[in-house]
Amino acid sequence: MGERDFYQPLTMEDRITVVLYRAGIVLSTVIICLSAFLSFRGVQDVPFLSSGLGGMLLLVGLYVSVGISVFFIHLYVGKFHRVLKKIYYAAAVCLVALFVIGNGDPVAPLVKTPHFSALLLIPLSLCLGFVTAKEAFCFRLLEGYALAFIMPAYIFYYAMGLSTARGNVIGTGIVAFLLLLFTARKAFQPLHYDIGDKSAYQP
Repeated sequence: MGERDFYQPLTMEDRITVVLYRAGIVLSTVIICLSAFLSFRGVQDVPFLSSGLGGMLLLVGLYVSVGISVFFIHLYVGKFHRVLKKIYYAAAVCLVALFVIGNGDPVAPLVKTPHFSALLLIPLSLCLGFVTAKEAFCFRLLEGYALAFIMPAYIFYYAMGLSTARGNVIGTGIVAFLLLLFTARKAFQPLHYDIGDKSAYQP
């Protein structure tokens, strides 16, 4: 991973895992951009989400898309991947907690004042931020570093009740723009970039 040189022919498994990894990134970007659009149109209750069935589908879809990237990411250091998966498991537990607190509507707790329940979104943002930071480190997609910092910081800012409705629109728009830029630069890279030198992988 993180190599532009072609080290070995790609197997079918290599191609499938890279495509799935990037599909997760693309789907995450589509969901957040859609959320930013809805926020701009004034039908959004909280950053990234709207209440009701539509919001629940967006939220669950975001968890699934980020999970796809987490499980199919290619990392030379196996320990990093194990840590990343543990963070995602914590994020999944947080999603279950949102369903329980919201009596079946995971978005409901996020729109209540105070917004402390939004802290449960931070593990998910850390997972997506890890993905973008990894790509920033490997391929100089510097917006990935910005996303890794902005997403959890923005959610914390909202959870503490420091964000206004206008701030939600602006913040979601900034995240969506950076993700769109990031995805446009990442999605079309040659597949072998993500595999790199297989002999360098560590368990």
